[in-house]
Amino acid sequence: MRKKPAPLSHEESDLFRSAVADVRPLESDRLPVAPPPPPPLPQKRQEDERQVLQDMLSDPEYPELLETGEELLFARSGLQHGVLRKLRRGQYAISAELDLHGLTAAEARQQLAAFLSACRQRDLRCVRIIHGKGNGSLQRRPVLKGKVNHWLQQRDEVLAFCSARPADGGTGAIYVLLKRMT
Repeated sequence: MRKKPAPLSHEESDLFRSAVADVRPLESDRLPVAPPPPPPLPQKRQEDERQVLQDMLSDPEYPELLETGEELLFARSGLQHGVLRKLRRGQYAISAELDLHGLTAAEARQQLAAFLSACRQRDLRCVRIIHGKGNGSLQRRPVLKGKVNHWLQQRDEVLAFCSARPADGGTGAIYVLLKRMT
């Protein structure tokens, strides 16, 4: 059994009253409702996207090591050979096209980044990019071809690309296979 506390003496009661004399009762005994926390920010994803943009705006460290042959060909590791073979044969339907003729390298880089972002948002799978053969350049060599090759390899959403069939622009254009949206 629990013992009852001894009653307070007159002196203890006066001491307590003087200690709490300035205390005011609360208007409400409920805690204020806090607003919900803001949704979490995907910081790593934003950091990755900033890095991709920075990489897209950079030129290759060693431009002399870039492929200089006529045909462009690139595939991410793990891509099935049959998929690449169908891409090279032009057997995928082209969903969109970007023509970079007459643009400077900086303009082409921006157009390419915007085009790929738009394609990604629309969940397009196969697109064609026309970079030209360089016949209009001063050295009569392709200027944008090597740069497009470099820029596309830096883009995570690009699974593969290859030079187009002659009917679709030949070595002056490429087919690009993009990842599916997940």
